[in-house]
Amino acid sequence: MIFVTVGTHEQPFNRLVEYVDRAKREGMIEEDVIIQTGYSTYEPGSCKWKNIYPYEEMVRLVKEARIVISHGGPSSFVMALQEGKIPIVVPRRHDFNEHVNDHQAAFSHAVSERMGSIIVVDEVDDLPDVIDRYDVIVRGMNREMSSNNARFNENLRRIVETMFVKNVENG
Repeated sequence: MIFVTVGTHEQPFNRLVEYVDRAKREGMIEEDVIIQTGYSTYEPGSCKWKNIYPYEEMVRLVKEARIVISHGGPSSFVMALQEGKIPIVVPRRHDFNEHVNDHQAAFSHAVSERMGSIIVVDEVDDLPDVIDRYDVIVRGMNREMSSNNARFNENLRRIVETMFVKNVENG
């Protein structure tokens, strides 16, 4: 199953919702597809969908999905990363009136380059190829969700342990 989420931003993301629905209808996507359409005005005819799924259901859908396709909002794609999935991220774009500017594209590309844990697809026409090659693309990619808090705590633990060892040695 493929789960698509466009988040809850108030501008429609019809470009992604319509494309995925058409790709499913035309057989470019063979798997079942579930879409969280948010404020999109397009209503899919070939995919199961709801405007907004409750949080617990979103988590369940992300866990069950083979592939998660997300807009470029960090809350959505981080949820996939937290579940050990490498999401395909399609950033909302200003030129399609999907967001107020192109920060999602800039942020998504920065995360992809720095962390290597998401697949950014700028043009929806590229989705079927990325979906077909998904298993090959993700092989070897970073599936770890790294937390600055966890790293900080681990470093602090080592420092404290070192302090106690030095105090014990010095009597």
